[in-house]
Amino acid sequence: MCDAERVGTRGGAAVLGEARRERLTMRRDEAAIERRGGARRLALRCGLLLVMLGVAPVRANPPDAVTMDVGDEPGRVSTEEVRIEDGPYARQLVFFRSVEAPGTLIISTADRFIYLVLGDNRALRYGIGVGREGFQWSGLVKISRKAEWPDWTPPPEMIERQPYLPRFMAGGPGNPMGARAMYLGSTVYRIHGTNQPETIGEAVSSGCFRLANGDVIDLYSRVDVGAKVVIRQATQL
Repeated sequence: MCDAERVGTRGGAAVLGEARRERLTMRRDEAAIERRGGARRLALRCGLLLVMLGVAPVRANPPDAVTMDVGDEPGRVSTEEVRIEDGPYARQLVFFRSVEAPGTLIISTADRFIYLVLGDNRALRYGIGVGREGFQWSGLVKISRKAEWPDWTPPPEMIERQPYLPRFMAGGPGNPMGARAMYLGSTVYRIHGTNQPETIGEAVSSGCFRLANGDVIDLYSRVDVGAKVVIRQATQL
């Protein structure tokens, strides 16, 4: 065999050896991918099983995206002494910069607060429940009327969504309108109390703004008919 033939043979053997190594590497990589895929599938099946059994944590939606799915409860009693005492939704004096005149109410739907402007960069802040998704709104209105232990006549649209509601309910501790109501201009919406104080801080209503009974009584005593009300959906920076 000449030198050229020997070189050619060695070169061919090297090529064949490299091809075999590449095939072996590919097989190992494919096997590793299959093992990882099998492990992921097994973990997914186990995770789903744990969730079904109620022992695995499930990630909740961000609070701002949550709508509390709770219907009105006519007849459930909540007295005028009930108020929010702890946490961010408790009634409190806060620093609040505003160009609005003292006595103005500013409702921040996104933050779940209503502010009573006092002047000198101060405001009384109350925690509120707001309209659920599709029932939130913004605008500028005035307090057109005030009522203690108001009667309640659910509109037809609300009765269609909650057929069990009464067509009329006299005011009292079991009325979903709560202890006080302040009517917003010529709209169907009000700032009012509630017999569901646990819904404060939630998006739950059909467009009204609710406070715990003790808090709405306090606000009611400080606000006059004709007071300006600013309703905002987005947070003001």
